[in-house]
Amino acid sequence: MKYDFDRVINRKGTASLKWDGTKSIFGRDDILPLWVADMDFQVAKPITDAIKKRVEHGIFGYTTEWESLKEAVADRVKRKYDWEIKPEWIIFTPGVVSAVSTAVKAFTHTGDEVILQTPAYYPFYWAIQKNGCIVSDNPLKFENGRYKMDFENLASKFLPHDDIKHTPSRVKAAILCSPHNPTGRVWTKKELEKFGEIVSENGAIVISDEIHCEIVYDGHKHTPFASISKEFEQNSITCMSPSKTFNLAGLAASSIIIPNDSIRKKFLEATEDRIMGSVNVLGLVAMEAAYRYGDEWLNQMLTYLKGNLEFLKKYVKERIPQIKVVEPEGTYLVWMNFRALGMNKKELHDFLINKARVGLDDGYFFGKNGEGFERINIACPRSVLKEALMRIKKAINEK
Repeated sequence: MKYDFDRVINRKGTASLKWDGTKSIFGRDDILPLWVADMDFQVAKPITDAIKKRVEHGIFGYTTEWESLKEAVADRVKRKYDWEIKPEWIIFTPGVVSAVSTAVKAFTHTGDEVILQTPAYYPFYWAIQKNGCIVSDNPLKFENGRYKMDFENLASKFLPHDDIKHTPSRVKAAILCSPHNPTGRVWTKKELEKFGEIVSENGAIVISDEIHCEIVYDGHKHTPFASISKEFEQNSITCMSPSKTFNLAGLAASSIIIPNDSIRKKFLEATEDRIMGSVNVLGLVAMEAAYRYGDEWLNQMLTYLKGNLEFLKKYVKERIPQIKVVEPEGTYLVWMNFRALGMNKKELHDFLINKARVGLDDGYFFGKNGEGFERINIACPRSVLKEALMRIKKAINEK
């Protein structure tokens, strides 16, 4: 089946956070929103067919997972990454963020520290801080327009905190974002090995957010952290979901892979207060359909997305040279450097909203080292992306 990704679909009036939330989020209704990480593309037909079939049943009671669903997750991980997982390792949650928060809760106490590689997806700050923990910042190094892990700094997080009292490190976990949001890095196996060795040798657990794992550009390959070695497999929690890949975020269903029995037990114990909530049955139906029958749509979408990326890079280089694109290796979120405009974070925020009338994700949300950057979502019809870039160009020219 041929899908039309150029088609502009009106999402206003559908309770879309992205399109109906512009007034409450940006303060005006005429914003072109390219911020939150969902796509403006209709999902694959096999997914809507599966949902329609389930809806026809007409009863939507409390839900439990089923065997073929777990098999679909395991089969996909094996086929995509040659990582063999057992169905009993899989736990279904409403989302990756709630799973990360639950993992932090399960393996820390108040006052403990959790490593975060910044700039970082901002809900991870909340997951750490709302569990009474402290963010241990491991800033990524930005060199020659590309982000790299700082392993020396990472290792220092596990050293005593002061020379006089020799207060021991309280780092109990590290959140790995792979592929990385917002920088778009797809970490190499070598980088992941070094990261894992440092964290594991110091007794901390790795919570790996791999929600963007299937959106990877040519020349790069996603490696699940836990697939690298048995040691890493037994000391990690892997968070995956079809939500970004297949545009299913509103259906709230993710798969959390925990091979270690004792870690899985602690994670489940941390969910017993039911704060996380149950999984949406239609989300699970959509997940199985996406993993089994969604590749035709996905392959076409990735081709279109690559075209959008090339269009963005060419347009910015030729017409808005003041902005620099940090070329992503994965994800449909592009990190852009606006620092040459010479604006502070408040000025840049006001400029984009009230002058360009474009709603992006401000870089400072992702940490102090994100100031002067903006994150743009390119998973939209090319005409919409072009309109956003034209608005930014016009605003800069009139500055």
